[in-house]
Amino acid sequence: MQENTEGFRGSIPGRNHEFQTTLWMTVAEASRQDGSREAQQALEKLCRTYWYPLYVFLRRQGKSAEDAEDLTQAFFGHMLEKNALRNADPDRGRFRTFLLTSLKNFVTDQWKKDNAVKRGGGARLIELDAEVAENRYRYEPVERLDPEKLFERRWAMTLIEEVLGQLEAEYSLKGKADLFRAIQPFLMDKKTEIPQTELATRLGMKEATLNTEVFRLRARYRELFRYEIAQTVAHADQIENEMRDVFAAIQA
Repeated sequence: MQENTEGFRGSIPGRNHEFQTTLWMTVAEASRQDGSREAQQALEKLCRTYWYPLYVFLRRQGKSAEDAEDLTQAFFGHMLEKNALRNADPDRGRFRTFLLTSLKNFVTDQWKKDNAVKRGGGARLIELDAEVAENRYRYEPVERLDPEKLFERRWAMTLIEEVLGQLEAEYSLKGKADLFRAIQPFLMDKKTEIPQTELATRLGMKEATLNTEVFRLRARYRELFRYEIAQTVAHADQIENEMRDVFAAIQA
């Protein structure tokens, strides 16, 4: 495959785009070399996006809010400064698997070695909002999910949040932020509190036009969701399985 780093540069894909070199592929490729600045940047972007599922995992394991934050920060310091990329193996597939496995190993081994470092004394390479994280954690399922299942569920929800953020940004750039907020509920459920006929009247458009807008929104949502999934796998043939796993995690 010819290298194409468009996905890494952060551009939002257009329609009919082909599978490209993604963030995780960029990171995984560094395992065959000595690492690179591009790979470090790709890893940092992924970590900035997916730090909260790790925080949730640590909290569900019984860590306090303060310890979960410190461990997450220390883990990212290890990942981004200690050449942790050498452990990235593209044949093992998914970034979330690599990240969670790396965290478990770090908590078992590295944190014990670094425990002498005063709390808060290390470099904060990823900016975490501990207060927001803890407020979010209070709304996570309390009993029915073990730490790994909760990690997978929160990972899936983070993917959805990323896609919705991209969609909202696209609509806002087109001056259609109000339209996006109005039709967003139709992404998840065809039966919403406000029927499409009534909503069309409120928006001052024909129902057929509204139906077209909803269809376009759903199509773009699926496209962006697939793109975000692709950023976290090493090979194109892993995308469908990962999508199934993500949707299963949401329903758990």
